[in-house]
Amino acid sequence: MTGEIEHDLTEVLNVQVVDGVCTLELNRPDKRNALNGELVEALHDALAEVVEDPEVRVVAIRGAGADFCSGADLAELEKIAGMGAEESLEDAQRLGDLFVAMRTVEIPIVAVVRGRALAGGAGLATACDLVLAADTAEFGYPEVHLGFVPAMVMAILRRKLGESRAFELVARGHRIGAEEGERIGLVTRVFPEASFEEETTGYLADLARRPASALSLSKRLFYGLDGVDFAEGIARGAEVNVIARLTEACREGVRRFLARAK
Repeated sequence: MTGEIEHDLTEVLNVQVVDGVCTLELNRPDKRNALNGELVEALHDALAEVVEDPEVRVVAIRGAGADFCSGADLAELEKIAGMGAEESLEDAQRLGDLFVAMRTVEIPIVAVVRGRALAGGAGLATACDLVLAADTAEFGYPEVHLGFVPAMVMAILRRKLGESRAFELVARGHRIGAEEGERIGLVTRVFPEASFEEETTGYLADLARRPASALSLSKRLFYGLDGVDFAEGIARGAEVNVIARLTEACREGVRRFLARAK
């Protein structure tokens, strides 16, 4: 499918679907794509639309301009200072709901990061299933310097990096480059800035060529194993194995493989 999903909030989010890849582009380059309530809502709504499109096999989140996302909008930070406990909880939960939606949507979500991914922007990238970064990209959770906590991403960060690495990032609040991010498990792949567009386009296209049913079942099982003991994990794997075998994609794949083998 080649086309564009219509969205009411196109001024903050560009949504385009090309050859099975749905690109959600944060469109606030003058604010370094800082997150505000409108943008978070637009991302949430766009994901809800994406799952209804059978042609979409991969979602890519990227930023317009030089940076991926610089974190919370300054106007949003000003609001936080005057919020009470109940209003603060409601505000924080909006971003939390987005992260939950990103994990439960049974389509791989890939962060495509150039420039800076800081604070909530680093959180957004971390919440994606895969992270592709230019070798010049920077990541960081600097909230501690403001007396704040990157609380909404903590549950994801410690799963991806392990306790020690994750705690160092949030406790020190320092920035790291893409290559260090790859070394500790925050970044999936690093590509040279000069060939970044070509490399990431190829990566996304390759991923989108995988059978949609296999990608969906893989993501569902992968995250469904959180907190499950070994025996239960094997049992769930067996159930997904049966479901996969019954799909036409699997049957056709096996037929092709056997034909080549013969």
